[in-house]
Amino acid sequence: MTNLIDGKTLANTIKEEIALEVNEIRENDGKIPHLAAILVGEDAASQVYVRNKVRSCEQVGFESTLIRKDTSTTEEELLAIVEDLNNDPEIDGFIVQLPLPKHINEEKITLAIDPKKDVDGFHPANFGRMAQGLPAYLPATPFGIMQMLDRYNIEVEGKECVVLGRSNIVGTPISILLSRKAQPGNATVSLCHSRTQDLKSHTLRADIIVAALGIPEFLRGDMVKEGVVIIDVGINRVDDSTAKRGYRLKGDVHFEEVAPKASFITPVPGGVGPMTVTSLLMNTLKASRGDIYGK
Repeated sequence: MTNLIDGKTLANTIKEEIALEVNEIRENDGKIPHLAAILVGEDAASQVYVRNKVRSCEQVGFESTLIRKDTSTTEEELLAIVEDLNNDPEIDGFIVQLPLPKHINEEKITLAIDPKKDVDGFHPANFGRMAQGLPAYLPATPFGIMQMLDRYNIEVEGKECVVLGRSNIVGTPISILLSRKAQPGNATVSLCHSRTQDLKSHTLRADIIVAALGIPEFLRGDMVKEGVVIIDVGINRVDDSTAKRGYRLKGDVHFEEVAPKASFITPVPGGVGPMTVTSLLMNTLKASRGDIYGK
């Protein structure tokens, strides 16, 4: 029997837990967690993501600040905003929404963020701490996936895991987290990518597959074994004239073919996506408490 991993419901449960903690902070006259977001340009998807983040802050009782700048903003101007947020004691954590306009070096901006406020978990200092098993802000999507595996009591230890895709945002960090000496963790992980030969031989052996390639319906039914756990990270817009918006959202997994074989599977939409924003809130709460770097 296939069990659906409901990211939307789980995200709401975690938000309720965070809201209770924020109420406690408020009752004790403590500092309310404050998340800031910088949005540069008019990228439609980015605007939706940032709007969801601001709304989620409201739901849990966080303070939030949205800094919107147009596409003509220079790299120097953006670096100055980052520096201001680094030095603002009111701001516990902040994110710079990617992608940035082409004339701005994303790596330079990421490196300018104070690791103590890097609640996206993209700074090399946090990445390195994560890789060594030290306390760190985890990248939001991998953090969300680990929460799903943990809260659905999916056994990871000793399992064969295959990660499809090696991005710094999802594929590489989740491969590290799954293999770490932790709970959940202790898996044997294969990180597969565009140069992997005979990919199907890897996926057929896998007990757990994390698909993060950005290719719609790449993983097919003949590529997985019975009882596999499927975490589908892909959110791909596929043109469909019969759909109200003219497109449908598809994952990296062919759901209709793979779901009947899976013991657990995340849907798209409503799977990993809602957990990503919730993970950002969890990191911000950690920042306000000083869990990683102290107060």
